[in-house]
Amino acid sequence: MKKLTFILVLLLTVSIVGVNGQQKKYYVDNKKAIKMFEEGYEHYNWNRYEAALERFQSALKVAPKFADCYYAMADIYRERKDYEAQYGVLTKGIAIDSTYYPMAYYSAGVALCNMGDAIESLKFFDLYKRFANPKRMRKDTDKWIEHAKFIKYMYDNPVPYNLRKVGKNLDSEFDVYWPSLTLDGKEIVMTILKPFDMSMFKTYPDMPRTPQYFQEDFCMAQKDDFGEWGVLQDVPDINTNRANEGAQALSPDGMWMFLTICGRQDSKGSCDIYFSRRTKTGWTAPRNIGEPVNTASWESQPCLSADGQTLYFVSGRGGGKGGHDIWKAKIESFKSDGMPVFGKVENLGPNVNSPKDEASPFIHADNKTLYFSSDGWEGLGGMDIFVSRRENENAEWGTPVNMGYPINSKDDEDGLILNAEGTLGYFAKKDEMPTGNLKQVLYCFDIPVQHRPQPIVYVSGKVYDKETNVPLEAMLELLDYQGNKITLSSSKPSDGTFLLNLPSGHQYALIVTRDDYLYRSETIVIDEPVNESKSVVMDLPLVPIKSGAVITLKNVFFETNSTELKEESAVELMKLVQLMNQNPNVDIEIGGHTDNVGTAEYNAKLSMARAKSTMNFLVEKGINPKRMTAQGYGAKKPIGDNNTEEGRALNRRIEVKIVE
Repeated sequence: MKKLTFILVLLLTVSIVGVNGQQKKYYVDNKKAIKMFEEGYEHYNWNRYEAALERFQSALKVAPKFADCYYAMADIYRERKDYEAQYGVLTKGIAIDSTYYPMAYYSAGVALCNMGDAIESLKFFDLYKRFANPKRMRKDTDKWIEHAKFIKYMYDNPVPYNLRKVGKNLDSEFDVYWPSLTLDGKEIVMTILKPFDMSMFKTYPDMPRTPQYFQEDFCMAQKDDFGEWGVLQDVPDINTNRANEGAQALSPDGMWMFLTICGRQDSKGSCDIYFSRRTKTGWTAPRNIGEPVNTASWESQPCLSADGQTLYFVSGRGGGKGGHDIWKAKIESFKSDGMPVFGKVENLGPNVNSPKDEASPFIHADNKTLYFSSDGWEGLGGMDIFVSRRENENAEWGTPVNMGYPINSKDDEDGLILNAEGTLGYFAKKDEMPTGNLKQVLYCFDIPVQHRPQPIVYVSGKVYDKETNVPLEAMLELLDYQGNKITLSSSKPSDGTFLLNLPSGHQYALIVTRDDYLYRSETIVIDEPVNESKSVVMDLPLVPIKSGAVITLKNVFFETNSTELKEESAVELMKLVQLMNQNPNVDIEIGGHTDNVGTAEYNAKLSMARAKSTMNFLVEKGINPKRMTAQGYGAKKPIGDNNTEEGRALNRRIEVKIVE
């Protein structure tokens, strides 16, 4: 049972006998008013706030100077986070007697901080320190004073904002919030709060937005060729009747969706994270991703990293730093139906998670910049948005930085996402409708330069059958030359398009695979960090496995004028081993090719020796040598202009041809 905070520190003036025979003391001695007050106090203890407020107000009609009623009402408004109402009744109580209850000055200062009025709050904290008994003074008073100074500084030093609505086509007559974008910014999915009964809503448009009448579903839209958003559409494959689906995250390529569903029979706890995959005909039925991500506690608000390997989410499980913490888990493997399997769950640690609550993690495509909301770090009131950075994936997160006013305010801010360029932020804010009700609407704003992530490069394109031009669904892996998987993605089954995020400052092997096709390899070099985000278009035709089909091994490298394979060649050659093992009836010719620098005899010998070195690697990995032949072509079959360095580089290659 709760206790009204002001009861403990009253400067007592008048005594009466309370309802249980205990002696209680109040500011007035009107027995009728005191009876009403104690009835209100009992209602308050059992969370019957409306009934409690009615009793306190009735007591004030009988005894207008009953200051205790105002302070009791202030506690109710505080719990409701109605800080303006809390401040209003506190000042009414203070006006009756400025010395009766010094704690009112402290509470008024806190309420003003929560309202964003730091200057006025400092006056009340000063009065509290003047009137309060030093032995009973709140230990956190100085902390609140410093907090008020922080708020004042933030309001005095606003960041550039330029807030505007995203567009009329992404607006709705209902609340829309929690946006998710694909990496190219051409598709958006949002949570929408819709009524169960549209006919009832049209009759009673001001019906309360409660679970009795409303449920969360998904809506989505695409950009046209002119950069304009289309009209919001339902996602019928995932939306259900009488259930809440919300707080979702798209994968960067739009092929996966992680979402939150509460109260389903297959759930581990109150709310769990589910997974759906895009197919030619739509989205698959959401499936619970299970342990270790989901527990008997509350899990929600997923965000998938742009490399497709790590899921960030919020959980109330034990072992954290506070209430709701941000956690992460890596995808370790996949089931036969494409369902991801997660490994060990890790807490993001004390540089992100506070003793209070964190929410809405968003990891930018640079994989180094995290945006999230918290009411535990220094803020302006409620949930504020913060940014934390790390040097690399294995480094600790830095101390969070408040994104500033007016991005943050006295209200709750959460659900922030950014575009790939890191220049534009999206989140939902409450907008007043003509009826006077509030509705959540999608807004965007310019991210201040100091809070932007690092620029990125991403590749978009299409995978298709080289002979028929038919779009193909294929697996795309971006690997470094140590064999580490940097990004995992797939092309869309409907049109073969894909998106891949590329961290800068490295050289990568891009491997595209599909059953019954020769894999395709590409070399992608981003030697230096880029100054601004950019996209690269790369179409990737695949060749069916059949006699005469040829692939070029673009990530097989030799030492200069040598037959010795470089270590980084192992990444692609292991894919060739995999191809041979998966197709035991396939025999191949390994052909070596050179540019025209040097004599024909030298080039013929060098190309033959390199072809044999490649074949020897495969033999060492268990491939039967009888399935392979080596051939040196020297400079006889150029595919590039030998008069240019670029052309000569293309001509220096290893090719694999299917011979049976």
